[in-house]
Amino acid sequence: MRICLVYDCLYPWTVGGGERWYRGLAERLVADGHDVTYLTLTQWDPGDEPDIPGVAVIPVGPRMELYADGNRRIAPPLRFGAGVLAHLLRHGRDYDVVHTSSFPYFSLLAAEVARPIGRYGVTVDWFEVWSLEYWRGYLGRLGGRVGWTVQRLCAWMPQTAYAFSRLYSRRLGELGLRGGVTFLTGMHGGTLEAAPPAPPADPPTVVYAGRMIPEKRAWLVVDAIAAARERVPELRGRIFGAGPEAERVAARIVELGLQDVVEMPGFVDNAVLDEAMRTATCLVQPSSREGYGLVVVEASAHGVPVVVVEGADNAAVELVDEGRNGHVAAEPTGEAIGAAIVACHAGGEGLRAATRAWYAENAARLSMDASLSVVSAGYAPASARP
Repeated sequence: MRICLVYDCLYPWTVGGGERWYRGLAERLVADGHDVTYLTLTQWDPGDEPDIPGVAVIPVGPRMELYADGNRRIAPPLRFGAGVLAHLLRHGRDYDVVHTSSFPYFSLLAAEVARPIGRYGVTVDWFEVWSLEYWRGYLGRLGGRVGWTVQRLCAWMPQTAYAFSRLYSRRLGELGLRGGVTFLTGMHGGTLEAAPPAPPADPPTVVYAGRMIPEKRAWLVVDAIAAARERVPELRGRIFGAGPEAERVAARIVELGLQDVVEMPGFVDNAVLDEAMRTATCLVQPSSREGYGLVVVEASAHGVPVVVVEGADNAAVELVDEGRNGHVAAEPTGEAIGAAIVACHAGGEGLRAATRAWYAENAARLSMDASLSVVSAGYAPASARP
């Protein structure tokens, strides 16, 4: 089949769960014998163009900063949507299926506008579905209402829909999605085997890995380490990643006098991050909003428990079995998260062994391969010509 993947980012030029999903999907489809095109924004320097065997990577927009003050800028999605529309109006009949992410919506709207000409099926990944309350907090009262309305219109479009959590599967149904949604359980591209036991770092060390944007709340890791050190005074921290909130995190480290305790290496090679995660006392992910929580699975594969925070928009809590592969803090405070860190430290090798056992039991359903198999099989009905 002729598949057009549509996503404004491309791994490894940008790093995130969505980027890894579409890169893995592209490579799987090629391996299965499909003809694959990948529409994206330019993210590379001249001479460093992507070379993915079997995948035609087509930039339909220029290089643009995606974030401003921690929020998604409106210009890149608009430019990307316009580029996708222009491409599909010219080449839509070259594809059997257009497979796109729902967010940031303009590419999905473009696929729908061009569908009568291209006569392709549309497949949509709904990594997140925001509530009206969250939209208002993100864009204000009026802007939030507009964003929520656009999201709802996208849910009403004819599509083969996928979601990666029970939370967002349910919200799609509440929006009035036609035809139902398929719940995909896996995004992990690693081995199904749990990593062999590794001794935890000495002194005990907490790790955070991710972008530093407001909803990730990386500064809470600093607060939590300060609180946990009242019980575990030798505790240290390593905060990996970068983003608009990095200055706030660094300032919090200074404010709490933890310059010799918490380090911020920024983005590092995968081998460095892998070693840090493998030996961590626990990985802390204090996000207010997650569409899946891939880092929970990655840490569990290393036998490292994870601390997440309960929240109305946080689907990552679905991946933590309390006391087996980590703990769920009830509140987004340093004290609550710090108590969960102390519990992970007290759990010691028993909790690490339980985490490895949890991963071994769940690895198959959490694998990207399991989800890719479902999606690949779903292209047949999606490609039925209108």
